[in-house]
Amino acid sequence: MISRRDFGLAAGAVALVGARGTARAQTKRVFRAANPNAVLDAQQAFATCGRHPKLRYYEMENVDLEYVNMSSLVQAMLSVSTGQSDFASLAPALYLPAVAKEPNLGIIATYNWLPRNANIVVVKPDSPIKTIADTVGKKIGIRNQGDGGIVQLQLMYSELGLPTTDINFVAVGDSGLAGTALANGTVDAYVTFDAQGGRIEAVGFPLRYLALPPVYGRLSSGWFGMRKKDLKEDRKNVIGFCRAVAKSTLFAHSNLAQAINIHWALYPDSKSRSKSDEESRKEIETILGQRKDNWIRRADDPDQRWGASSAEEWKTYVAIAAKSTNNANLPQQIGDLSNVYTNELVDEINNFDKAAIVRQAREFKL
Repeated sequence: MISRRDFGLAAGAVALVGARGTARAQTKRVFRAANPNAVLDAQQAFATCGRHPKLRYYEMENVDLEYVNMSSLVQAMLSVSTGQSDFASLAPALYLPAVAKEPNLGIIATYNWLPRNANIVVVKPDSPIKTIADTVGKKIGIRNQGDGGIVQLQLMYSELGLPTTDINFVAVGDSGLAGTALANGTVDAYVTFDAQGGRIEAVGFPLRYLALPPVYGRLSSGWFGMRKKDLKEDRKNVIGFCRAVAKSTLFAHSNLAQAINIHWALYPDSKSRSKSDEESRKEIETILGQRKDNWIRRADDPDQRWGASSAEEWKTYVAIAAKSTNNANLPQQIGDLSNVYTNELVDEINNFDKAAIVRQAREFKL
């Protein structure tokens, strides 16, 4: 349930950006991204590379990007609602119940930035667990008790007709802590997202990935949630910002190595000081090994537009969320799907030369 404390946390976490963000916004619109990972590393290269002076994707739209660290997806979402940040990545499993409970939340899924399913369930290579159904009754690792992996596994169980209550979730942290917990049997499986799986492998723990349920596995997993009022009152800047993100993402997918270089050049503090350049690059490329392709649409996706959403996909998410939350009234509480997502800006967002961006990426040298 969304509480006053949640709103207070959201406001407090972004107070540090105040004066600097306001000053910069006088000349250009600075979009403050609520970052639930609380780490600004090269995972964000898909968005940050477009800030480089040699690319100028954001500058050409008279907008800019700034990250504000948050402690959870819920806090990030609420920070947008309260006006303390400008957008956050929405996970439908958390977003839809929030809209059902708080009709005046004022957020809408505007840009589909992660059009493939980036959620994963992993086990150690020699685990007897072969399918997600085999995890029933087992100890399931998560990062913390507010982790989005909880609802993601409930969604998977829901599709498979498995009980979604009394799942034995165990908070074990991430990266090496999670890998150790799997290796020593503290947990039998671990539910997280692709980049976190990459982090576990990057620190030396091999994983085996379980197949996702077929319907759930084809769903997108990340949208930029923005304020509805901004789409009306600041439409041009919202379009320009999303267009810059689309260009940046296409660049990063076409030349990941240079996108990482650009990120480190723009944010030197995000590069490890305890590891060599070679070690740092190997680590982040492992982390982004699966995420890279999740940035772009599947080849068989009927809608290849950057940022586009599917009505059928959202209908599926609503149905799954109603079942996983045991709230049969959730579809009625949400109402028309136009209350939760929009494609109204997508055509304008896609008004750029994709082939030119790919050529630029392939020829680019920092």
